[in-house]
Amino acid sequence: MIDYVYAFFAGGAITAAVTALELTGHPTLSAMAALFPVVTWLSYLFIGHLDGAAAVSRHALFVILGTIVAWMPYMFIIYYYSTRIGVARSIIFGIIAFLVLAFLFATVYNKFV
Repeated sequence: MIDYVYAFFAGGAITAAVTALELTGHPTLSAMAALFPVVTWLSYLFIGHLDGAAAVSRHALFVILGTIVAWMPYMFIIYYYSTRIGVARSIIFGIIAFLVLAFLFATVYNKFV
């Protein structure tokens, strides 16, 4: 249980740092921190510790393929629409697209792998 508490605080601290860097005039550092794969890094440390290297490897393949199918369209929607329809709406549309594409990807992936 303590592993989950550590993961929660580490994720929150990193999110706060990314936001603080942006708001204090360091947009390049903020962007680089946002690009850093914090979620996978921390998750894989915990998954590896609790379930082993094979579980991390399986998960990594799923994430590599899922990034292409679901995450890249999500980011493109935010990039393209944020200045056209507003940030909040573009994020909502991006999340909807991400969820639909991720569900379809996971369904197909689990049938073949």
